[in-house]
Amino acid sequence: MKTLLVIIFCFSFLYANEFIINGIKIQKGTKKTINIELPKLYNTPTKLPIRVIRGKEDGPTIFISAAIHGDELNGIEIIRRFRNLKILNKLRGNIILVPIVNIYGVMNLSRYLPDRRDLNRYFPGTSEGSLTSRIAKIFFDEIVLKCDLGIDLHTASIHKSNLPQIRTNIDDENTFRLAKAFEAPVVLHSELRDGSLRSVAQEKGVPILLYEAGEALRFDEQSIRIGVKGIVNVLRANEMLPKSSKTGKRKIIPLVARNSSWLRATQSGILRTLKDLGDTVKEGETIAYINEPLDDQNIYKLTAPYDGVIIGKTKIPLIQEGDAVFHIANFNQLKVANKKILYFCEDAIEDCEYININQEDIK
Repeated sequence: MKTLLVIIFCFSFLYANEFIINGIKIQKGTKKTINIELPKLYNTPTKLPIRVIRGKEDGPTIFISAAIHGDELNGIEIIRRFRNLKILNKLRGNIILVPIVNIYGVMNLSRYLPDRRDLNRYFPGTSEGSLTSRIAKIFFDEIVLKCDLGIDLHTASIHKSNLPQIRTNIDDENTFRLAKAFEAPVVLHSELRDGSLRSVAQEKGVPILLYEAGEALRFDEQSIRIGVKGIVNVLRANEMLPKSSKTGKRKIIPLVARNSSWLRATQSGILRTLKDLGDTVKEGETIAYINEPLDDQNIYKLTAPYDGVIIGKTKIPLIQEGDAVFHIANFNQLKVANKKILYFCEDAIEDCEYININQEDIK
C-alpha cells in the first residue's frame, strides 16, 4: 500500500510539473521551437512559430509577443535579440516567445488580416467565427491562458511614431510595479478596449504590459534597446532572473501619466512641426504650423492644449483636417519630465550591462 502511494505521489508530482504547449512537453532546462497550425492561406499550410524557454527551476510563466499588427516590426527584433541573451541560462520559470502573431499581416506588410479585421479587437476568439477570430482563439488558448503575465510589443500605426512607453493599468499595484521596472521613459495609464488582448487577458487573470515604441514598418534602434532591457528588468522584478551584479545604481521612476489625448489638425494642408517626440510643451505654446501649398498668407497654428510631453506624432507632412498630429501626455512638471525623458532615452541605455553581450546584434 505504501509503495502504491509513493508511486501515485511521484506520478502526480511529475504530472503537475509538466509544461505542455500544442501537445508537446517541454523539459526543464531546455529550449524548443514549436509550430502551431493555423488556418490555411488559400490552401497553403500556415504555422505560428513560437520559442519556448524553460528554466531549470520552477517559476512563473510569461509570454512575450510581437506583430499582433502585421506592420509593427520592432518587437520581432526585440525578441530576436532577447532570446540570445546568456542570462536566460539562469531562468527560473518559463518564457514563451511569439515574434510574429499575425503571420498573414507580416507577409503582406499590413496591420490587418486577409479578412480586413484587426486581430487586437477579436479576443478571446472563437473556432467557429471569422479567420481573425479563429486565430485569436488559437493564440489565446494555446499561449495566453498558460501564462501568469504577458508583455505585448507594439509600434505606432502607419505614418506615426511613438516615444517608448508602457501602457497598463496603473491602479493595479503589481502591474504598475512591473511597468516602472521596465524603465521605458513613460508609463501611461490606458483604459481597456473591448476585444483587445489586454482586456480579455486581464479578465482571465493574466495581466499584460503593452510596450509601444517607434513606427510601423521600420526598426528603431533606441526603441529596440529599451525593449530588450525592459524585458530583462521585468523578469528580474518578477524573480525569474538573477538581480544585477551592479551596485549603487540609482533608481529613477519613469514619467507616469494618467491622461493623454491626440491634438488634431484644424485645417488641411502642409504640416510643419516645431516639436518632436519626448519634447515638453506648455499650454498655449505653438507646436506646429499648417500651410496651404500655394498660399503663404494663410498659416494656421496648432497650440498645445495643456502642459505635457509629446509621446506620439505623425510622420507625414500632408495633413487633412481632423488628422491626429501630436499625442500629448498630461504632465505639468516640465523640468522633471525633461530630466526623466533624457535619462531613460540615453543614460539608462548606456548603463545597461546587456547592451554589449551580443555586440554584433546592435551594430
